[in-house]
Amino acid sequence: MLYIQIRINAVSQARPGICRKEVSMTKNIMIVGVGGQGSLLASKLLGHLLLTEGYDVKVSEVHGMSQRGGSVVTYVRFGEKVYSPIIDRGQADYIVSFEKLEAARYVEYLKSDGRIVTNTQEIDPMPVITGAAQYPADLVNKLEKLGIAVDAMDCLALAEQAGSPKAVNIVLMGRLSKYFDISVEKWEKAIEDCVPAKFLELNKKAFALGRDYAA
Repeated sequence: MLYIQIRINAVSQARPGICRKEVSMTKNIMIVGVGGQGSLLASKLLGHLLLTEGYDVKVSEVHGMSQRGGSVVTYVRFGEKVYSPIIDRGQADYIVSFEKLEAARYVEYLKSDGRIVTNTQEIDPMPVITGAAQYPADLVNKLEKLGIAVDAMDCLALAEQAGSPKAVNIVLMGRLSKYFDISVEKWEKAIEDCVPAKFLELNKKAFALGRDYAA
């Protein structure tokens, strides 16, 4: 039986958060996942928040297809002036992943001092579904043993606790918010601007659960 192989490179340990004084240079966030998980809403929310903070922002879906089950990658770049929507290998300050295998798949895009924020959920890709490969075991541990900073949690369980498994995207945004020098109130205002009113309280709860999660 074949195994899915992911190329993983070791990186260093120093990992600052992002604050305004550091954003004279462009900062880069990759949002990766599987179609149907809500990654596009997450990138929309993040882009909207950063625009309201006065940054120049570029958001682009650049790889894969967004139909349910397909791999989806979105780039969010922001700073005083952003000239390109593309994130190259070794440039991502953060990789926000809706699924563990997707995090490992794109780890070579991470900076040496970058961080992965990931859902621990496993969604079998087609080679695993067909029996041609096996889902890689202990991905988070393997990444951490190589010196990569990984903030991993069961976002699906937290989303269900908030009231809907579809809130995984907002749980992840809550977790990502811990690494930004932007107030909770401003994040919540971005949620208000980007989600329907009838789902507002659910999403605010999902955001809080992700932000406050203690491993």
